[in-house]
Amino acid sequence: MAGYVCHILLFFLFAQETAYGTSYGNSLSDTLSDPDFIDNPPMIQPKFTSRSQSIRAVIGDTITLPCEVDNLGNNILLWRRGSAVVTASNLIITRDLRFKLLKGYTLQIKNVRPQDAGDYSCQVGDHDNRDLVHTVEILVPPSVRSVPETGHVTVRKGGTATLECKASGNPVPSISWSRKDSLHGSPHLAEGPTLTLESVSRQDSGTYRCFADNGIREPVFVDLQLIVLSPPEITVEKTWVHAGEGYEAQLVCTVHGDSTPEFSHLHNLQMMWYQDSFLLHPNDRRTMDSRGDKHYLTIRNVRQSDFGNYSCVAENTLGRAKKYIEMSGRPGPAQFHSPMYSRYREMYNLTWSVESFPPIEEIRLLYRKLMMNESYQHPGRWHDVILNPPSTRAESFRHIMTYTIRNLDPNSVYETIVQAKNRYGWNEVSDIFQFYTLSSDMPEEDVEQTLGSTAFGNPFGWSNRAQSTSSTSWMLVLSILLLLKICHSL
Repeated sequence: MAGYVCHILLFFLFAQETAYGTSYGNSLSDTLSDPDFIDNPPMIQPKFTSRSQSIRAVIGDTITLPCEVDNLGNNILLWRRGSAVVTASNLIITRDLRFKLLKGYTLQIKNVRPQDAGDYSCQVGDHDNRDLVHTVEILVPPSVRSVPETGHVTVRKGGTATLECKASGNPVPSISWSRKDSLHGSPHLAEGPTLTLESVSRQDSGTYRCFADNGIREPVFVDLQLIVLSPPEITVEKTWVHAGEGYEAQLVCTVHGDSTPEFSHLHNLQMMWYQDSFLLHPNDRRTMDSRGDKHYLTIRNVRQSDFGNYSCVAENTLGRAKKYIEMSGRPGPAQFHSPMYSRYREMYNLTWSVESFPPIEEIRLLYRKLMMNESYQHPGRWHDVILNPPSTRAESFRHIMTYTIRNLDPNSVYETIVQAKNRYGWNEVSDIFQFYTLSSDMPEEDVEQTLGSTAFGNPFGWSNRAQSTSSTSWMLVLSILLLLKICHSL
């Protein structure tokens, strides 16, 4: 009975195939006659549900590479990097402990390194070799080093200096240069791995900074020290030093060309002090020392024999320099403290100070009128006044003096000089000081209110009723107007 039913079903299926004719051809009979179909019925193929990615990570980060597959069946899933197998199914093949499989077949890599960059393939281990590929790029923050590694570049004055640094990172860093110890901040100097300075001078010595930046984290830098070997150059704070017997005096020379103390051995700099033509050595009253590029000669309990001409001499392997300083007991040059504008039409109160350790014995004051018009300036004759020595001092050796010059012309410009004498002789003539008298047609009380605040610092407490109401800019304008009026009247 069962055999009969089976034949009936086969006949029915064959009849159906014949009824549809060429629409199916002989496929059904072929399939039924295929022994592989009877032993291995068809299966659904594996399919990736994750998509390929390009992953960028900074060195040290942790990354995950997803690999999700549907219908894996009995197939084995492999992770490959190039030809190397990283994982097989749930097993970690690599010995690198930074690799780990998360839930499913997602691959995790901790603390990524530059050598981790490349293509990673998630592969189904069947005869079709289907792959899911992720591309990993490792971003590396910039690093920079100086060339040479010591960071010191030495060049002779007038030569060409080349500073170089090398940077690495991913992406490739850009390089820029600046001057670290610039007086104007850190101005940009150049781009690129080298900085070239031609015809270098002493002023080019200093620290240069090389920056590297690729947008990954913060820029980095390295400092290079440029040392310019040059003959010494000397400047002096004062070419004339006032001193007194029994007091202490100090002479100062600034030596340039010895870039920094730590590199002074490159110059073999020697510093010497002379009095007249005699080389000086330290003793119980005389000391010589230096702080940075300043060199000091200090003389305690000054004697008359200490007065005279001194010189500081600096010498190195490239040359020699000398500067002179005179130390004297004569008074120092006069310093004026009066306002430029008189409060009166026909007189002017002149105030000045002189440094002198011994008492002042004689004062000589000279003044003259300046004849001015639009095209020329012609001075008048000098008026010579001999004054008594002052009776008061503002400090132990600073003498303050004042004198009222009378019978002046209104609306005029005058200039004056002062000399002082003590037992060692006359001092140098002071710088010329100019002052102005009032115009005859300008009310005196108005000028006192307006010009009373023009004293230079007003150090002696003079009355100044307009100081709180007059601005500096207003005084400047008024001064210009007054000068124009003087010129016009002449």
